[in-house]
Amino acid sequence: MWVFEETLADGSLLTKTINERHENTKYLPGYSIPENVIADPCLRSTVADADLLVFVLPHQFLRTISRQITGVLKPGARAISLIKGLDTQGNDIRLITDVIRETCLPAPASPGAEVVPMSVSALSGANVAHEVAAGQFCETTIGYHHTTSLSEALVWKALFNTPVFRVSCVPDLAGVELCGALKNVVALAAGFSDGMNQGGNTKAAVMRIGLLEIRDFAARFYRGIRHETFFESCGMADLITSCVGGRNWKVAREHAATGQDLASLEQTMLNGQKLQGILTAEEVYNFLSARGLLHSYPLFTAVHRICIGEIKASDMLKHI
Repeated sequence: MWVFEETLADGSLLTKTINERHENTKYLPGYSIPENVIADPCLRSTVADADLLVFVLPHQFLRTISRQITGVLKPGARAISLIKGLDTQGNDIRLITDVIRETCLPAPASPGAEVVPMSVSALSGANVAHEVAAGQFCETTIGYHHTTSLSEALVWKALFNTPVFRVSCVPDLAGVELCGALKNVVALAAGFSDGMNQGGNTKAAVMRIGLLEIRDFAARFYRGIRHETFFESCGMADLITSCVGGRNWKVAREHAATGQDLASLEQTMLNGQKLQGILTAEEVYNFLSARGLLHSYPLFTAVHRICIGEIKASDMLKHI
């Protein structure tokens, strides 16, 4: 398991702590990591002989990582993305699985042979980390491209599926990814609502509007989106759990309740980690603005404007 090396408060290295204590004391304290999971700070050596690659990192660092591993990966390797976000180039948006497929290229099977891109799937669902680590029952969704054989997804299902981690597979890669990324924007809106002491009716309305905007965004800009995907764990279920207890919701609630700026709250509440919802809201805003479509997505638009201080959280309901 590749781990970005950090020096902890006590002066120890994060990878050494994980390997000796079998616990990620900074980001997932209190939960044991199996002893056969070895933290390695060297990215290239970690992935060099892997047949199956699981991508779990903040989406803004993906292209930096891809440059380091291209040409190192085994021919025939497969990948799955657990990344919740979107990739932007200028005012264009790309799916994370597309970026992985296009930039994380395996070595050729033989000298001079054509390089064959990896098959890439996506996993997303109502999977709050500490609850999964505690062995509490949950569901998740694996999305695979509709032109790809189900057998590709079933490889991943065989690895992830357990009695307490129930996996379903759907031929809607874009739908699964977009639900995973855009629900973070809606979770911010739900947090703003709760921070203003709005009731359950208001929060339900915010979530409903948010789900409609997610579905409309997906159907407008991507082919092959399945209506049923929004009722999988990656859709409505993940939206619900993100809006009642996720990190984006917690920080947004605190911002609306106290007026503290979001950057300071990230530092104090998240141990320095960044909220994916804030970055995704900006990316979506720029994408929609370039196409003259901000008016079609009032909730997405309002969330970004709150995040940059253009309007107050208390004004959100006027804009959606």
